[in-house]
Amino acid sequence: MEIFRNNELIGYNYYFFTIDKNITTITNQIKFTVKLLGATIFEVEGYNEEKYNDDKLISYNSKTKQNKKEKFVNLELNKENNKFVIKGSSFSGEADINNIIGNWWNHKLLQAESQISPVSGSIKKQVVTFVAKEKVKLYGKSYEADHFKLKSKNQNLPDDKKLNFDIWLDKSTGLIIKVKYSRMGEWEYRLKSYE
Repeated sequence: MEIFRNNELIGYNYYFFTIDKNITTITNQIKFTVKLLGATIFEVEGYNEEKYNDDKLISYNSKTKQNKKEKFVNLELNKENNKFVIKGSSFSGEADINNIIGNWWNHKLLQAESQISPVSGSIKKQVVTFVAKEKVKLYGKSYEADHFKLKSKNQNLPDDKKLNFDIWLDKSTGLIIKVKYSRMGEWEYRLKSYE
């Protein structure tokens, strides 16, 4: 995926999938820089790894540098009580296994009642509503996409903590092809290619 802010390309969000028997590992690299009058005002660089055993999340680890501030998540599945154990930069504790990591590769995010922040480990309850079927053109390709709105269940959260995303899903591939939101500008994540 390429990341745009106010229609200007500012970074990337790459996902790599490896499968070994029952274990699927997804690694993610993200980097973007927002500049204003030549000065960097916002910068993010991160790396994370999700591991699934037969489609069940068993671990997730991330390190993110956001404006020189270190953020992290270390999540493990506790097999005895069937809960996630999270140590993160903004949350540490147990979480229900129905939570989804909030990454843009996983369309199950659109069916979940809550998500775990891939950057800090915090848990956010969400409401997803179907908006419309739409044609989306990206990089010379045309998609028949389902447009969804994903919002925080708690609308009393401060604006910088609220989830408020428009997400377009290509049903034929199960891929999220575009994500759009407003926060210090208009942001878009666009699926450029996959193999």
